[in-house]
Amino acid sequence: MKKITALRAGKGRSKRVRIFLDGKQAFYLETEVVAKEGLKVGQRLSADQINILIRKDNFQRALGMAVHYISYRPRSEFELRERLGQRGTNDRIQEEVIAKLKEQGLVDDTAFARFWTSSRESYSPRSQWLTGLELKRRGVADDIVNKVVDNIDDEDSAYRAALKKARSLPQSDYAAFRRRLGSHLQRRGFGYGIIKHTIQRLWQEQVSY
Repeated sequence: MKKITALRAGKGRSKRVRIFLDGKQAFYLETEVVAKEGLKVGQRLSADQINILIRKDNFQRALGMAVHYISYRPRSEFELRERLGQRGTNDRIQEEVIAKLKEQGLVDDTAFARFWTSSRESYSPRSQWLTGLELKRRGVADDIVNKVVDNIDDEDSAYRAALKKARSLPQSDYAAFRRRLGSHLQRRGFGYGIIKHTIQRLWQEQVSY
């Protein structure tokens, strides 16, 4: 058994606490872990208790990293798992963190897919196919992808994707207009038929205007 002889909080914004055992610095723990476990000077710890504390600390740190990562925008389960792996989190802790966040409703691939699709439709419209591909690359299951992107109207999305671009193109050269607008729509995953129809529609609108 080892005796806790000091608990020293980190400097500045650090949430880490230095744990001293028998007069020597032994390891660090998150403030939350120290508080939850009720650690105090004079307390004695066995080797098993120390290992449990370190494991809880690993979980708490990984949870903190995960919450910070998803604070910028929703993430898929795959993205989160990949991020934790990059930060050195082992598989067991990854599973525990993801399970905790799922329980809290903070990780949900269906909600993520809807967010991603809605964001694309609002700011950068693209085809059903390309949106689905982007979601699959982020590890979203096929059944979720198919259900979410099924609501995308490629005709409408292509028109909205092309409208701003069309206004910046020359209105006196149909060949250049068709080529440049076609490339623009092709990069957004639209098929030949929809591209052709969209170009003709916008050209007519430009000419009529």
